[in-house]
Amino acid sequence: MAIPVIDFSKLNGQDRTKTLAQIAIACEEWGFFQLVNHGIAEEVLERVKKVSAEFYKVEREENFKNSELANLLNETGDEKLENVDWEDVITLTDDSQWPFKTPGFQETMKEYRCELKKLAEKVMEVMDENLGLPKGYIKKAFNGTGEGENTAFFGTKVSHYPPCPNPEKVTGLRAHTDAGGVILLFQDDEVGGLQILKDGQWIDVQPLKNTIVINTGDQIEVLSNGRYKSTWHRVLSTADGNRLSVASFYNPSLEATIAPAAQLVEKGRKEGTYPKFVFGDYMSVYVQQKFMPKEPRFQAVRAM
Repeated sequence: MAIPVIDFSKLNGQDRTKTLAQIAIACEEWGFFQLVNHGIAEEVLERVKKVSAEFYKVEREENFKNSELANLLNETGDEKLENVDWEDVITLTDDSQWPFKTPGFQETMKEYRCELKKLAEKVMEVMDENLGLPKGYIKKAFNGTGEGENTAFFGTKVSHYPPCPNPEKVTGLRAHTDAGGVILLFQDDEVGGLQILKDGQWIDVQPLKNTIVINTGDQIEVLSNGRYKSTWHRVLSTADGNRLSVASFYNPSLEATIAPAAQLVEKGRKEGTYPKFVFGDYMSVYVQQKFMPKEPRFQAVRAM
């Protein structure tokens, strides 16, 4: 079993209806799918891989090898490490301080983020159409009170999962669902490890060269009134290879109010019965409960 791979360019031709249906099924049944021909130049993606690898080697590798986590792994015998992830990660936002020692890193990642944000908004418009919502509905919901202003959050996590001497003792990234909206992942095309939970089984997200993996977060589940579910996923640590993961998150503004779209409730899809809440309140709960079931998070914000 493999997650769907969809040719995004076919939305612009005679196969549009078929491609819309493929994306709808992927959102409803998987919560994860891979896009090929997504419009981001391969040359840009190759540069992202190059500068990310150099960034880790120049600015991160030594610190990770001497980190408390690496030392802990060596000291615990056969005991499995809980509540930690074998991951080196930084987050890039428009407002954060970016690494500056690696030549080309800032310029390449800014260009990539700009292109990826456009792709995210195209994907959200496809979701609008498939859900029978007005064009731009999800984007507007994520912007919250920012009238005519793009206040939604767009962040990028650059993660490396270095070779682990004892991969059976620690997970690369523990199982979770994503808190936000639409997630766009540029993953390593050689070193695997990403898995999703489907029908009680962990399934590999197969590495494919220069694809973009899309997954839906908790807020899309709420807006769609449960029609699109956020999916549990994890990253396994491996003994060989330094896995690269560049995950970008198109999330609501912290001030945005999130609730099931009225159109979907009116159509009788009430099985979700999700609460209405402010996204910032949800994030306050999520940071405490990220690696726990999502349903109690919805209950917690309902009580706020």
